[in-house]
Amino acid sequence: MSSTHHDGHDHGHDHPHTHPTGPLADASVRIARETDAPAVGFVQAVVWREAYDRVVPAEVLEAFEPQAFASAWRQSLANPPQGVYRLLAACAGDQVVGFASIGPSQDPDADPATGEVSALAVHPQARRSGHGSRLVNAAVDTLRGAGAETLHAWVLATDEQTRAFLVASGLHPDGAFRDRIVSPAGDTAREVRLIADIRPDGTPEPSPDGSSDAP
Repeated sequence: MSSTHHDGHDHGHDHPHTHPTGPLADASVRIARETDAPAVGFVQAVVWREAYDRVVPAEVLEAFEPQAFASAWRQSLANPPQGVYRLLAACAGDQVVGFASIGPSQDPDADPATGEVSALAVHPQARRSGHGSRLVNAAVDTLRGAGAETLHAWVLATDEQTRAFLVASGLHPDGAFRDRIVSPAGDTAREVRLIADIRPDGTPEPSPDGSSDAP
């Protein structure tokens, strides 16, 4: 999933970097707090390195550090931009195992009633437990509550797993694509756009059991 944030994980915290491998009864999604920044940054670094492997140069991949991601998330959470920008955290018990960043769409062709999932990630060891579906549901509910009628999401053209998950969640490609510069040398990565009508009569229906949960 494309992200407008390059944000990461401070090792100055005391929770362990372990992630459950099976479903937990106490799974939930909530609004992220500043104290979640290290955990969100850790998840992002793991998932981004997986998604961008062989897409960006090695030196760029190595720069996907938890600390850097966490620092940017902490700043964003401490001083959120105006508008309906939210960071949602997927939790297994008290542990953050995934996140979704949402806000107004920045696409030039988007109208004011268009929201966007700008980043979506679930730690590999916590997948297939419904966390991705819960994040998409929460994103839709939050954006719709703010007046959004359409949802946009950009995903790497090479990330077939995330694209399949989003299609199963009710989004579909609309033919739009973009080439993002991903390195100082000007390397680019192609992204494709998926959209969904999130008005009450057009709600995407994510898989309730998370069977295709692999953002």
